[in-house]
Amino acid sequence: PDVAPLFRWLWKNYQYVLAFRFAIQEINKDPQLLPNLTLGFQLYNSVTSGQFTLRSTLHWLTGKHHLIPNYTCQTQGKMVAIIAGTTSAFSAEIGTMLELYKTPQITYGPFDPMLSERDKFPSLYQMATSDSSLACGMLSLLLHFGWIWVAIFVSNDMKGEQFLQDIEAEMVKKGVCLAYSVKLPDTKSRYEETEISFLEGIRIASANVHILYGDVRGLYTVEFLSKYYLTLGKVWIMATKWEIVVKETDHMLHSFHGGFSFSHHKEEIPGLNHFVKTVDPSHYPEDFFLSQLWLHAFHCLPPGSLCGTIGVCPPNASFEFFPGRIDMLTISDSSYFIYNAVYAVAHALHKMLSEQIEKSSPGDTSQPSILPWQLHPLLRKIQFTNSAGEDVSFHETRHHMPHYDIHNIVNFPAGFRLLIKIGEFSPECARGESLVLNEEMIEWPVAFKETPQSLCSQRCGPGFRKMPQEGKHVCCYTCVVCPERDISNHTDAEQCIPCADHEYPNMERNRCLPKLVTFLAFEEFLGMALACMALCFSVLTAAVLWVFVKHRDTPIVKANNRTLSYILLIALLLCFLCSLLFLGRPNTATCLLQQIAFGLVFTIAVSAVLAKTITVILAFKALKPGRTIRRLLVSGTSNFIIPICSMIQLVLCGIWLGTSPPFIEVDKHSEHDYIILVCNKGSVTAFYCVLGYLGSLALASFIVAFLARNLPDTFNEAKFLTFSMLVFCSVWVTFLPVYHSTKGKVMVAVEVFSILASSAGLLGCIFAPKCYVILIKPDKNSLKALRNQCTCRRP
Repeated sequence: PDVAPLFRWLWKNYQYVLAFRFAIQEINKDPQLLPNLTLGFQLYNSVTSGQFTLRSTLHWLTGKHHLIPNYTCQTQGKMVAIIAGTTSAFSAEIGTMLELYKTPQITYGPFDPMLSERDKFPSLYQMATSDSSLACGMLSLLLHFGWIWVAIFVSNDMKGEQFLQDIEAEMVKKGVCLAYSVKLPDTKSRYEETEISFLEGIRIASANVHILYGDVRGLYTVEFLSKYYLTLGKVWIMATKWEIVVKETDHMLHSFHGGFSFSHHKEEIPGLNHFVKTVDPSHYPEDFFLSQLWLHAFHCLPPGSLCGTIGVCPPNASFEFFPGRIDMLTISDSSYFIYNAVYAVAHALHKMLSEQIEKSSPGDTSQPSILPWQLHPLLRKIQFTNSAGEDVSFHETRHHMPHYDIHNIVNFPAGFRLLIKIGEFSPECARGESLVLNEEMIEWPVAFKETPQSLCSQRCGPGFRKMPQEGKHVCCYTCVVCPERDISNHTDAEQCIPCADHEYPNMERNRCLPKLVTFLAFEEFLGMALACMALCFSVLTAAVLWVFVKHRDTPIVKANNRTLSYILLIALLLCFLCSLLFLGRPNTATCLLQQIAFGLVFTIAVSAVLAKTITVILAFKALKPGRTIRRLLVSGTSNFIIPICSMIQLVLCGIWLGTSPPFIEVDKHSEHDYIILVCNKGSVTAFYCVLGYLGSLALASFIVAFLARNLPDTFNEAKFLTFSMLVFCSVWVTFLPVYHSTKGKVMVAVEVFSILASSAGLLGCIFAPKCYVILIKPDKNSLKALRNQCTCRRP
């Protein structure tokens, strides 16, 4: 086992010896593997000292206490392979010397790409497989918990540099940002003031998740700094030798509590756990280290030990109930690799001996000679399945995508520490199933009451999107609310999604709701108000018509052509009623009738006003006998104005219907949460031609009435006609800009209101004064009153 400087024993590493012994015993008991041959071994302790490493290696190679390089003084029990290498540096140091003898070195430490360079280390074999998918595994864990702002600590060597490049490339793909990275020194040293500031920076850094790759001793400093600066509320994710973490950093394990450790997946070796539980110094009295460990732990030695009986051991004295902080029953990666390494050498020896026996003569009983260099071709091709069911080989193509176990680091109050398996990562699994975690088993650092977060910026909830900040990482952003018609239905959305035309976003803008179909209905307030106005004016018009019919023989009704008055009143009644076509759910029939009825009825009404105005002028001009105008008045020429004007409007409407008739339109944009059904006018040009023609008639009527306003006649209504046309024109001139500035139901309401207002203007201005005379001043509506008025006007 390894020892630390100042001879601090790393007792956890004695598990290596137990795994080694267990493998040797299994092989020696196996009649199918190396029959009639017993494997032997030697154990050497190593420390983190180049001088001591060189001495131990030379002693093993020469076989004497006097170290003589390039000579082997052993005559019996020659070694054919060495299993070593807790660290890459140790393997590299002895590898150069072992190469002189072509002695195979099988390492059980973490995989290092430097040791795979065949030109430098042709006799070295690594049991550990490449960490090719470790970066993907760690990224999967980060993304599972939503940790996108992390710090990375790597060893200051080629292995650490390669891992940093690999994981940074994966982080860019997955949208995870690197807060900062640190290359750790590989030796313990007292830190300067800048390093003390650095340690304080770790504590206050915004990144709550730290990834540690390499030798954890790089993070180890003098004790007082560790005590004061490494008590951190941080989650550590590491891929390092846990044995080193336990013993090298006893006082800083509280910093790693609640973290995660990645290790290559391994099945349980049958019998090894039972072997560890039952072993004691009496089984191997020659083993000095086992006696020392037992005495250190239980302060006693059982009978048959190297030093004899010391004290009285408790009845439960075993590695199963090992006191202190060391867990001997959790088989480490290195112990597993040692077990496989022993079997790899045994299988290579078995293959080589079988080949030599086949080539030897039948009567030859001499023991075949075995030289270390002869194992190399066999080791490179070796392939077998161990007792745990795992395939073992040194081929370069093995385990391209290694399978990892994920452990949670748990530190108990009494100082006992465990690695609890809480999940697995297998990149060969189907997408989305590569990471399997049991979150209920996870113990978080004491600083967190729930799953920690590690973010540069707070997450943008649904209804918001991320907006990057200039000059900062993509993980550092501000949250902005989605535009009016867009939503985001997940956290940290890059872009907002527009709702479909038939949907609208809710108030939180996190989902789209279906729009309700609406129109200017009779049931809603605006539609009801307009409908009531139309009906009231219709009733009023009908009442006026009834009054005129009842008093049809009175002078005021007979004046200015009572037939035209009847036509105008009926036209106004139809104008009020046609406004109801604009209300309610649109259909093809109402869409066609709306504009056609509007255009024709209003044309009749305005042409009737024009005819009445012309009638007034003809009546005044016809006072002189023998004039042509008198003959026009007598012949009823003004009565042809209405049919002619209406026929022209009817032609325009026919062209409109024949080319581009009105149709039902679904308006999805005028209102936020409604789909409005409206009647599209089809041809806008035709609509304005109809409206323009109607305006021309109204303008002509206004001009004629204005010119006839001062004609001296008892019942001259030219002034009222002038004022009615002024109101009519004002309404429709105002209508145009208002109509174009509105949409949806409001546009329909504006058109209906304009129809009602202009019709009411004609009704009120023309017929209100006459109804006043008929109903309130009937004495003025008689022939006697008319003669008296005429007598008074004569000079």
